[in-house]
Amino acid sequence: DLINELLRSMRLKGVEYRRIQTGPAFGIGFAAKPGHAYFHFVAVGTAVLRAEDGALYELSAGNAIFMAQGEAHQLLSSPDVPAQDIGSFDAVPLGDTVCAVDASPGAHLSPDTIIFSGCMEFELGSMQGLGGLMPGLMLIDARGQRYPGLMPILASMEREVRSARVGFAGILAHLADVVAAMIVRGWVECACGNASGLVAALRDPRLARALLALHREPAHDWTVAELAAQCNASRSVFAERFQATIGVPPLRYATELRMRLASQWLSLERVPIE
Repeated sequence: DLINELLRSMRLKGVEYRRIQTGPAFGIGFAAKPGHAYFHFVAVGTAVLRAEDGALYELSAGNAIFMAQGEAHQLLSSPDVPAQDIGSFDAVPLGDTVCAVDASPGAHLSPDTIIFSGCMEFELGSMQGLGGLMPGLMLIDARGQRYPGLMPILASMEREVRSARVGFAGILAHLADVVAAMIVRGWVECACGNASGLVAALRDPRLARALLALHREPAHDWTVAELAAQCNASRSVFAERFQATIGVPPLRYATELRMRLASQWLSLERVPIE
């Protein structure tokens, strides 16, 4: 189905991981990174996240935060603790894309809080338009029913960072792809936060078949009549419903899809221009 197409096209690139350990008091700031996503998983202890608008979110072990728009934010032991930019802390490399950060050096015998953190370019391939519709901040309870199976994967990521076995950076990258896919799937399954547009079409069987045909055969010279036939609808009814839901006419969507795929092939797959 179309959600499978979405998850298959999703890629994370330019991923940077940090295993952050802290003492009882800490404040860590993360700058805005447009075009990127932030991911934080609290493995041990507690933390408070202060969003860019000042809103506060209490986090405990097993909670995760996914920030699809890369907005500025802070992770704190309590709201009154000042934050220091994450880049100002000493970092010990654990691999090409993973480092260890001690946010309270010398202040503790054992860490009070351990956070597994990632920053990455969030690429949805042919479904890139979905990224702009995702909420800026998603609070995830890895033990909750919406994300069954997520906790063991996050625990596996933590074990890989701790052990630093041969090939652990590559395994971390694949696990991060799975975590991101599960988060996006959970959001879509829960009505996408009542968002409109493309996410509504994902859940509308009257449009999903046409979108699936477009994404499976983007090189085909589709006509509105052919796409309407995929949905067993008249040409006029289909075209009206498509534009009302997604915001662009069907053939314009097809053209933009081809452009996004071409961009992905050139930048990620390194397909030569011939």
